[in-house]
Amino acid sequence: MSENFIPIIVGTDMNAYNMAISFHEEYGIRPILVGQQPLSFTKFSNIPQTIEYFDRLHDSQQFPEILKQVAEKYQQPGKKLLLVGTSDMYVRYIVENADFLRKFYVFNYPSLKLIDQVQVKANFYQLCAEHGVDYPATAFFDCKNEAATFDSGTMRYPLIIKPSDVIDYFNMHFDGKEKVYRAENQEQVVAVLQLLHKAGYQHEAIIQEFIPGDDTLMWDGVLYVSQQKKVQLVALGQVVLQEHTPTAIGNYTAILARYNEELMQKMADFLTAIDYTGFANFDMKYDVRDGQFKVFEINIRQGRSSYYVTRLGYNLARYLVDDCVKGIDVKPVFARGEYLFSVVPKKVLKEQVENPEIAAECQRLIREKKWGNPLFYKKDHHLKRKLYLFARQANYVKKYRTHSW
Repeated sequence: MSENFIPIIVGTDMNAYNMAISFHEEYGIRPILVGQQPLSFTKFSNIPQTIEYFDRLHDSQQFPEILKQVAEKYQQPGKKLLLVGTSDMYVRYIVENADFLRKFYVFNYPSLKLIDQVQVKANFYQLCAEHGVDYPATAFFDCKNEAATFDSGTMRYPLIIKPSDVIDYFNMHFDGKEKVYRAENQEQVVAVLQLLHKAGYQHEAIIQEFIPGDDTLMWDGVLYVSQQKKVQLVALGQVVLQEHTPTAIGNYTAILARYNEELMQKMADFLTAIDYTGFANFDMKYDVRDGQFKVFEINIRQGRSSYYVTRLGYNLARYLVDDCVKGIDVKPVFARGEYLFSVVPKKVLKEQVENPEIAAECQRLIREKKWGNPLFYKKDHHLKRKLYLFARQANYVKKYRTHSW
């Protein structure tokens, strides 16, 4: 049966690949990808129908015209173009140009006003405080100013420092750049703030109390809220491992599917209270000191590791299609099931997971074949891609042995 839509996925990274195979698994459709440059996740894949590259895709002024060109090339009578962003920047560009792009596409994202509330961390934590959502002790520093000193107040070291404007920071390049900085004392905090100031970062830096504990205290929430502002999907995962290299900290490499009704309901209630729509990806950590799950941020899209939800039987692509294309009012669900998502090899899981109970659970799920790496999608047969993936797996073993966080 021919489907009445064509997925247009903006991006060529792991997130784009995972969404592409979600569409392929559910509907047998090969999506169109739109990217700035070739990335190995998708470059050698035979799942996309094609990949359109545009050097100026990151340019906010060029973005809407580029998507107009893509729409005019691929639109067909009786078929809707379903637009899917795979980064915060692309989602923001889509929303900024929503009225124009809706002439060509269907999509579901939060309003620009709400995006500003969620992405600007001072505003986001105010929202959390208003709605009873816990978050780490936090301070802000305006990096337009040169740091001479910093008063940590009652916050306990070590402290985590990261940019508030992740989109602007993503496009910056300078020596010493890290995704997240860790400071053990005041002098190190000042040094990081000075580094950001001298590099030309002109926004606020977030300074947060580090919540103690290994990667397994990190948690991941994936929710979908329909265009009618109804929460249709809530999924939860416990992180097993995250990246340990400086430029990739916070990217999860292994996740165990979990069910915690109280926490899942709390996430759903929060999104309902703020009139959120679309996918939301919660980034949280459990604080053993007070027994609270504390939210760091919400990504305004599905995450690069959200594919574990699809493998549980709740295909992310299906939620978009049912809502944006078919207009189906799907019954809300809290995802259940056992699954281990991992983009690192079994060797890394065996060597690097510090929590013995989690390590044992991972090994059990591997034995029971309740695990998988989406990058090794069985219907993707390109030989060069397989060679790249095997090299990537070997490199993961080396990276985890030489980097710690």
